[in-house]
Amino acid sequence: MLLYIIRHGDPDYETDSLTERGALQAEAVGKRLAAAKIDRVFTSPLGRAKQTAEPACRLLGLTPTVEDWTEEISEYIRIYNPDGSFRSVSGLQNTTFLENGNIDISFTDAVTCEGMNKTRMNEVLPFLKKEGDAFLERLGYKYEDGVYKIVKPSEERVALFCHAAFTRAWLSILLHIPVHIMWASFSYDHTGVTVLEFKNNENGITAPQCLTYSDISHLYAHGPDTDYCYTAARKIKI
Repeated sequence: MLLYIIRHGDPDYETDSLTERGALQAEAVGKRLAAAKIDRVFTSPLGRAKQTAEPACRLLGLTPTVEDWTEEISEYIRIYNPDGSFRSVSGLQNTTFLENGNIDISFTDAVTCEGMNKTRMNEVLPFLKKEGDAFLERLGYKYEDGVYKIVKPSEERVALFCHAAFTRAWLSILLHIPVHIMWASFSYDHTGVTVLEFKNNENGITAPQCLTYSDISHLYAHGPDTDYCYTAARKIKI
């Protein structure tokens, strides 16, 4: 099985919808997924993810299934100030998670890292682990002690349209990367595509292998531009 994880397009967060640029990005990634012959489509319940999935579903003739557990985890990664105001941990300088020995914090203790320890990441990670494992088991792969038992081998290509922070947190679990390292070192672009392979090994067990991360090659062929979402204001193209 190939699992495609796609971030939504350029958003208007106030209306939970796509901007004009985001709609063009959605059309571009839709063409890519149609060419990949995706078999099933899942989406977050939020509007910006659903709208990003629409072109792919239209081109493929598929009806998406909403997975409530995949909505953005914004409320869990807020750092609150004494006056009640807050900011996202994603807004911290990335060196915060690496300096003063933080880089060597283990996977198990990653939520104690400076920055992460001021959020509710310790609550959301077990939730994503539980719900993610249930989702993958429905697709034919049951988690058992670090690997996945192949309950029902699948050759399907499955797409999930969701969000940046959610994906980084879930990939931390799936690939066993400490969550503070995900925040320090892995950003995620609008309509970026991550592909994980669950290979149907003959011994009956498998584990996800990352084939590509936050790839935006579809924007070179079909998109409005290749301005990276976090650097667009500085007109940096990659």
